[in-house]
Amino acid sequence: MPNRYQNIYPEDPLQNSINLNRPSAADLLTLEYFEAEPGEMPYEVFEQHHILINLREEPHRVENWRDGEHRDFTYLKNEIIVTPAGVKSGWKWHAKSKVIVITLEPDKLEKFAQSELGILLTDTQLKNIPQFIDEDITQAGVMLFEALSSQLGSAVMFESFARIFLTKLIQKYGLERDEDIALSKSFTSQHYKRVMGYIAGNYGDEINLEDMARQAGLSTSHFARLFKEAIGKSPHQFVMSYRIEQAKRQLSDDSISMIDIALSCGFSDQAHFSRVFKQLEGKTPKQFRAQQS
Repeated sequence: MPNRYQNIYPEDPLQNSINLNRPSAADLLTLEYFEAEPGEMPYEVFEQHHILINLREEPHRVENWRDGEHRDFTYLKNEIIVTPAGVKSGWKWHAKSKVIVITLEPDKLEKFAQSELGILLTDTQLKNIPQFIDEDITQAGVMLFEALSSQLGSAVMFESFARIFLTKLIQKYGLERDEDIALSKSFTSQHYKRVMGYIAGNYGDEINLEDMARQAGLSTSHFARLFKEAIGKSPHQFVMSYRIEQAKRQLSDDSISMIDIALSCGFSDQAHFSRVFKQLEGKTPKQFRAQQS
């Protein structure tokens, strides 16, 4: 077994990324690069979002039909076009293209925005912007493209730059539910952030509905209904899922007993922990630990 400084360092770290469990940003998107001769694409509606980034040095003529509107324009280098899912669009380009096309699945984008950024997106999710320049987004897309082209460590770099691209895109062009329209005009992204922060900081202790509702500044009944509408789980189900996620990280360490894991993650005893774990994971904590060996 190779010697690692973590095995002999005299103190435990205050922060540790070793067991960090985060959704893979690379799984949320598909990047494709095209150098296509002059041509056209039919006028259709797609279920995915599409972000186009033009890398061609010379400006060139492009036509775009978008929900009945015909646009005939000059496409400049580094210009971006966002076509959200559900927008009927068709294309015709009059010179050889050099374009990055990034495709996003709406359901995965929604989950990423919630879990990673604490943002609740509208059903539309992205602004419908036919043509604009944003150096920051362009650079993030180019870094992602270059990571894909790299022959050394491309998977690691692609994941890192995918996270950067998605974060920048959502924060700048995501349609966030605001206080006027979000979830019966009551449960906003800020509510979600406060409640999530409370759960993350207190999952090892008792968390009741009243505590969570207080973080959101709502009555318990109103909070429970709106939380379920926003997240798709009841507050109790969400807390249990979060606790199990934290427990799974500890189960990879055989030196930590089951009862210690159960208590540190907020379960009343080992039996309670095992019962909830099997309900959510389809196996017992012991079986899960054995699979990690």
